[in-house]
Amino acid sequence: GDARAVYCCGFQDVKYCCDDPHSFFPYEHSYMWWLSVGALVGLSIAAVVLFAFIITVCVLCYLFISTKPRSKLDTGLSLQMAGKTSC
Repeated sequence: GDARAVYCCGFQDVKYCCDDPHSFFPYEHSYMWWLSVGALVGLSIAAVVLFAFIITVCVLCYLFISTKPRSKLDTGLSLQMAGKTSC
C-alpha cells in the first residue's frame, strides 16, 4: 500500500515489499531457526563450563579451609625482657 515500497524484502520463502533495497536475504526463513539452535547450544555449553568452574572453586576453597591446622603454630622460644639478668 505504500508508494515507496518498491523493493522486495525478506527471505526467499517469506517476501514482502519495502523501501530498503538491502533488506532481501537469498536464504530460506528456516535457516534462522538453526542459528537460534546453535546459539542455544553454545550458551548451554558456556553455562555448563561456568557452573563446573564455580563448583571447582568452591570445592578447592573448602578443601583449603578444612585442611588448615586447628591449633596455633609453635613460635619457638618465649620472649624475655632485655637487661634482666638472673643468677
